Amino acid sequence: MQYMLLMAAVPDAPAHEPDRTPPTEWVEEMQRRDVDRGGYRLRLPDETRTVRVQGGETAVVHGPYAEVAEQVAGIGLIEAADLDEAIEIAAKHPSARLGAIEIRPLWSE
Repeated sequence: MQYMLLMAAVPDAPAHEPDRTPPTEWVEEMQRRDVDRGGYRLRLPDETRTVRVQGGETAVVHGPYAEVAEQVAGIGLIEAADLDEAIEIAAKHPSARLGAIEIRPLWSE
């Protein structure tokens, strides 16, 4: 099953930790395991817009929808046998130590 990993960043988190595993090492390991399906960093929240259509009217709000300190900073797509493996994969990502990673299964056809 495929899962999307939403990497959340915390605004006051340090930019670098001395013992932090670089994301490239995580990507290389996941590619070796053949579970990596791609991923992308996202631009800053101030460049984000949220779009809603209600009653035929389009409303555009500046910024992300969530009113929280943590904001989604990137996404990753993985292939995992089950949720337990997806959790194990997400826990190894460096972002899990500085913010949070939300795991969402994708609809399959």
